[in-house]
Amino acid sequence: MPHFLAASAVHLPNLISDLGLILITAAIAVLLFRILKQPLVLGYLVAGFLAGSEFDFFPTVQDVNSVKVWAEIGVIFLLFSLGLEFSFKKLMKVGGTASITALTQIIVMVTIGFFVGQLMGWNKMNSIFLGVILSISSTTIILKTFDELSVKSQKFAGNVIGSLIVQDIIAILMMVLLSTIAVSQQFSGMELVLSVLKLVFFLTIWFVVGIFFIPTLLQKAKHLLTDEMMLIISLALCLLMVIFAANVGFSPALGAFIMGSIIAETTQAEHIEHLVKPVKDLFGAVFFVSVGMLINPDTLVEYALPVAILTLVVIFGQSISSTIGSLLSGQPLKQSIQAGMSLSQIGEFSFIIATLGTTLKVTNDFLYPIVVAVSAITTFTTPFMVKFAEPFSSFVEKKLPKKWVKRIQLYSANTEEIKSKSNWQIVLRSYLTQVVLHSIIIVAIILLSSTYLLPLVQDSKAGNVIAALITVVILSPFLWALSLRRVAVKQVQILMEEKKHQGPIIMLVLFRIALSLFYIGFVLNTFFSSGIAFIAFLVAVAAYILFPKKLHAIYHKIEHHFISNLNDREIRKENKRQNTLSPWDGHMTEFDIAKESNLAGKTLEELKIREQFGINIASIRRGEVIINIPIRSERLFPGDEISVIGTDDQVKEFKIYLDKNEIDVAEQTIETDIVLQKLELKNRVCIGKSIRESQIREKTHGIIVGIERNGKRILNPESHLVLEDSDILWIAGEKKKIAEFLKV
Repeated sequence: MPHFLAASAVHLPNLISDLGLILITAAIAVLLFRILKQPLVLGYLVAGFLAGSEFDFFPTVQDVNSVKVWAEIGVIFLLFSLGLEFSFKKLMKVGGTASITALTQIIVMVTIGFFVGQLMGWNKMNSIFLGVILSISSTTIILKTFDELSVKSQKFAGNVIGSLIVQDIIAILMMVLLSTIAVSQQFSGMELVLSVLKLVFFLTIWFVVGIFFIPTLLQKAKHLLTDEMMLIISLALCLLMVIFAANVGFSPALGAFIMGSIIAETTQAEHIEHLVKPVKDLFGAVFFVSVGMLINPDTLVEYALPVAILTLVVIFGQSISSTIGSLLSGQPLKQSIQAGMSLSQIGEFSFIIATLGTTLKVTNDFLYPIVVAVSAITTFTTPFMVKFAEPFSSFVEKKLPKKWVKRIQLYSANTEEIKSKSNWQIVLRSYLTQVVLHSIIIVAIILLSSTYLLPLVQDSKAGNVIAALITVVILSPFLWALSLRRVAVKQVQILMEEKKHQGPIIMLVLFRIALSLFYIGFVLNTFFSSGIAFIAFLVAVAAYILFPKKLHAIYHKIEHHFISNLNDREIRKENKRQNTLSPWDGHMTEFDIAKESNLAGKTLEELKIREQFGINIASIRRGEVIINIPIRSERLFPGDEISVIGTDDQVKEFKIYLDKNEIDVAEQTIETDIVLQKLELKNRVCIGKSIRESQIREKTHGIIVGIERNGKRILNPESHLVLEDSDILWIAGEKKKIAEFLKV
């Protein structure tokens, strides 16, 4: 037995011993950094430095290449996990604010980064990569910092997370563009356009096909899947998409991110995210440790000045550009500064982009360690930036001229009101979506058919006929939708009432029909000679005209299945969409009532939550039952999810109150679907009455959560407050009942 043990030790592969060394070093570093209350990512970087070849006083990793493979796996699972946190509906909800903030930040930082690189004497390719590297904030670092500082429930945090989602998408796009630039070594406009079109094409196909099949698969097999099977299937789907992405020339990380975002739209998303988290944490740790291994002290000493300059550029540049972007999007000054200071670091995407430059051999060796050093420093400063953001915003608000502050407030308020779109905008957007989406689906089907189906049947006598027939049958519902499906019906009817709009509308319809006929001719020409294709074309068009109702029914069935899968998660969480009382500081946050809570079993009247903290309970979710605007006699039960409306300070105090009364409670910042409606009181019967006497609560099944009176704002007003003429009320409640009240 001793001889066996000795032999085993001798033949232990370097990969296993290296992984053991990495994890042991990481564990020690993480414990120390947890005690010091510093970000864990910084601990991983230090662990990597200690385990690397540049540090001689510690055991060193033997097989660096194997560790790089582990690190690549870490990147894949890291982006898969980021994709699971990503939601297309979230993006649509915060799209305006998040997109303006993120785009402003990225454009400013890419520009600054490029010119700073040029001023330091770097070549163009190093400067381009530097600009992109400095423009992307770290989702991982920010989310961990928010968790550690317990600020995830504050209003600005939602804007930051939305901005990070947009940044992640743009980062993926920029990685594709950088690869194109790196290969061609020049700015070729046509190549960039083709790369973007290729990316849009494959993203659309992957998303449409993924949403159509994967949620159905997971739902149908739900009763068969154990946690182990669910984990294996999720990782298998992730790696399958990674293979697809690599085969069509994209980054494997892109495939992982896309599959994560597809699964994020399923009802199993939270469960899968929970199962994948340990795997992501393990391989993510290896990735960050591998980054730390590349830190060269000699290089850092040599490039100490660039590291210092770039650190200041990141901290001040990110903060200022994000704050400006947030202000431009209509956010109040306080939330804008908080968001800007939270985004002042670089992280995982910067490492990935720097790795891309090294892999493609278009950047110098010094760029990577400089980026790692800047990231390490800004990771360290992030918690302090988030902590001091609120007092700094108050300081700025006091120091700024009052006229400026008032203008910012007015701009923020007016921006919330500018949401209407013209009929032409709605029609054009609907038609463009219709044409692009169905064109991509049709082209994808034609390519798949000619590549895989035609070779299978080509040897038989009627092979081309069979392949063409199958292809046209599959295409038929999408061709019908492209040419004849009505969209934006209401807006089109309004526009058609005026003669000057009739011509353009008819031209749009004819264009769609002509495009459909082109696709029919294209597919038939692919399988037949020109003469036969023309005859087949006439037959196909005749069949197409004769069976419109059948095609409509088939397409409707396909569309219904897709939309059901897309909305299934949201339907099941119908009452969980976040609303904000903008430009007020009030916002909606959700908390769970733990099983061991001392609050369980008590009525809202007994708890006096409104009286203690000045917040309103907007809803209670109990399993599948949702109680909107609960009455005073309603009791709280273990497992209830309560949605409260209040300011950051009020929510923070309420959380402390819950923590004192609950054990193992998990705070959630889940979205809720209660409507916040603005109402201006003019010539209404309730004027001169108190809130309770006006019976607004009973008539709307809602509550007044805010009143604006003579420029002053009262959040969560008392029920004895008397309503005055020209008061502006904010009512939270059911959409239909509030709408009925407004009509009176």
